[in-house]
Amino acid sequence: MTAQLTAPDRRQRLKAIIGGSTGNLVEWYDWYAYSAFTLYFAPHFFPSEDRTAQLLSAAGIFAVGFLMRPIGAWLMGVYADRHGRKSGLTLSVALMCAGSLLIAITPSYRAIGMGAPMLLVLARLMQGLSVGGEYGASATYLSEMAGRSRRGFFSSFQYVTLIAGQLVAICVLLILQATLSEAELDAWGWRIPFAIGGALAVIVFWLRRGLSETQSFAKAKAVGAPQSGFVELVTRHPRETLTVMLLTAGGTIAFYSYSIYMQKFLVNTSGLSRETASQINGITLFLFMLLQPLAGALSDRIGRKPLMIGFGVLGVIGTYPIFATLAVTRDPVIAGMLAMLGLVIVTGYTSINAVVKAELFPAHIRALGVALPYALANTLFGGTAEFVALWFKQMGVEQAFYIYVTAMIAISLIVYIRMRDTQRYSQILED
Repeated sequence: MTAQLTAPDRRQRLKAIIGGSTGNLVEWYDWYAYSAFTLYFAPHFFPSEDRTAQLLSAAGIFAVGFLMRPIGAWLMGVYADRHGRKSGLTLSVALMCAGSLLIAITPSYRAIGMGAPMLLVLARLMQGLSVGGEYGASATYLSEMAGRSRRGFFSSFQYVTLIAGQLVAICVLLILQATLSEAELDAWGWRIPFAIGGALAVIVFWLRRGLSETQSFAKAKAVGAPQSGFVELVTRHPRETLTVMLLTAGGTIAFYSYSIYMQKFLVNTSGLSRETASQINGITLFLFMLLQPLAGALSDRIGRKPLMIGFGVLGVIGTYPIFATLAVTRDPVIAGMLAMLGLVIVTGYTSINAVVKAELFPAHIRALGVALPYALANTLFGGTAEFVALWFKQMGVEQAFYIYVTAMIAISLIVYIRMRDTQRYSQILED
């Protein structure tokens, strides 16, 4: 029987990687498109003549979507554990598709009044639920379908596509800026990226409908494992839940600091132009994306723990010097090299964090166990990184932010040192 399953199993795994990865890319493209095109659509949804007030209103709705991520992680994680990884992935991309298309077709405030911002809020609520659930469902699915020998490599594509989604959103913005006039972008061109996102999500929905369910989920259902739920998670797996939160804390704040916040830091603190900072950010993120599969493959050979400890040690040693040097440099090349150094260090976390979390939990609660504590830590530490950094700067003690990031990485490092290597003691059932 094993021999008969070998060939189709390989095809199913390849299809699974494509379905899981492309869906993740589309999810994050839609998520970042909102931020990339805010300047153009904000006046259509908010009546204020003050541009800053319009942007603040749009940013507030963006934050609402961010706060929905833990709720999405909880609801969608339970759904994927109870009804299957395939079902969770399909529902996730369906919600994202609906949210993007709703933004694309919603009339302006002038046409329907308060209905416009209310529909925008509804769209972001759906997208927040979607992206919150996507992480757990895709991390679990990719990890279970990959097979033990290449689990780190294949699961690393989750962050590849996360970063790629951000880069694609930026590229769509640049293309539209080059092909449409400012007046056209302001009037109707801003709807194009959301229509593209909705159309791509429809394609991914169809692709995910044809995916195979994982054997880990099927075996868990066959043996009558307990149902997934919040009470089951915190009462039966409290150690693993806390481990996920603490190992995520340092990694997520480092990722947001070196990727999302870095562009603003290079302008506000280093004094580089917005164009130069954008170029540095784009180039370093692209190279960072390419590093993920290499580090994931390395973890399949030497284990997950050495990479995480490497990130922790180098993060503790290097964070303050990197940011302190960036703060005084005016050379774009040096700034780019320092930003890239930070991203190389954080690769020890980003490339394998999904598979590490998946390997901590049994199949019947794996999607929820991966998604919910991650989403909580991401909201508390990653999502607030930019705000905390700017608050310290406004208070005149910007160096305190470097210390804060270092301290959070140090907390995670303690967890990395104390926990077992999940590659050797994986909870994922073998196919």
